[in-house]
Amino acid sequence: MAIAIETKVRSLRDDLGSGAEVADLLGVSRSQVTRWLQGGGIDDLNADKVDLLELVWAALGRLYEPDAAKEWLTGLNPLLGDRRPIDVIRAGRIEELMAAIRQERAGSYA
Repeated sequence: MAIAIETKVRSLRDDLGSGAEVADLLGVSRSQVTRWLQGGGIDDLNADKVDLLELVWAALGRLYEPDAAKEWLTGLNPLLGDRRPIDVIRAGRIEELMAAIRQERAGSYA
């Protein structure tokens, strides 16, 4: 059984510190995140972004403290061709993200 988007967004909000932070990372309005937290509908594209952010955040949580994980998400990353991981999340590029995280885990650097 899949976890409801509302639950995922709530967990991300709690981990990241605010619904505004979730909205900023996903590139959506803060009111949209509030609607999701209240059980409002979500389109497939944004649901995919939430799913991917949740997956990446969980993987980063095994590597870094929360502040370092946030920096990893928003900083330029040589393992992603000097793109920001959050932009790769927004583009739905799960394979690239997970490969970069695996390389981080292995201690590899570009």
